[in-house]
Amino acid sequence: MSAAVFAPSFDPPSRLVDALRLQGYAVLSPEGVAEWLGLPLDALEALRADWDALPPDEYLKDGGRYRQRRHSCFTVDGDALAQVPHRAHWQPIEYNALHGGMQRWFAPMSDATVANAAWQRLLVRIADAATGLRGRQRWFVEAHQFRIDTTDGIGRPTPEGAHRDGVDLVAVLLVGRQGIKGGETRVFEADGRRGERFTLTEPWSLMLVDDARVIHESTPIQPLVEGQSGHRDTLVVTCRAGGFQGD
Repeated sequence: MSAAVFAPSFDPPSRLVDALRLQGYAVLSPEGVAEWLGLPLDALEALRADWDALPPDEYLKDGGRYRQRRHSCFTVDGDALAQVPHRAHWQPIEYNALHGGMQRWFAPMSDATVANAAWQRLLVRIADAATGLRGRQRWFVEAHQFRIDTTDGIGRPTPEGAHRDGVDLVAVLLVGRQGIKGGETRVFEADGRRGERFTLTEPWSLMLVDDARVIHESTPIQPLVEGQSGHRDTLVVTCRAGGFQGD
């Protein structure tokens, strides 16, 4: 018997910041993302091919081979977006018990993606949401392209478990999923008992999380058909005030 799949309750784009303030997270449908960006979804589709060329994550401490990724860093101040020199991704152990305290050097995102107008619009709008929560300031933004696959029979989107990232805002954009089951998103109050669970299934649906208030995780994925491979592609973008972690 297959596990029940719970659909997310989508928020209207006009109420995105209100939802973040009220419950600590918000979820936009693909159509809501298009409205929020002021772009057709076809503009995002131009980015999808990137996920077919992600190099392996060489830092997995569980010995897995299920994660590929790229990583780049930016600053956003109002409408001004700038890429910063390539740098390591670093988190303290208190936020990532499995991989914290390590300087992890991942391959950078492609120049063509960084120059893409839809990509640039997406980063500016995510930073706008952070501004809605914390007020206008310069945002230090990290972007992670992930593919989690079922090479090992099971893939773990969040091998560190339920966690916070040590930032102000986390955005998780589902790029696509193919031939898998699982990958349920779970969000919990950091200082309370309330929690929600749902599965993002539609490409270009988006969850935003107030990282100070909400702990989040995604459950493991497995192949939909035994012996056949599958994968889940996401873009994770974080916004942090004051500087990048590790500085």
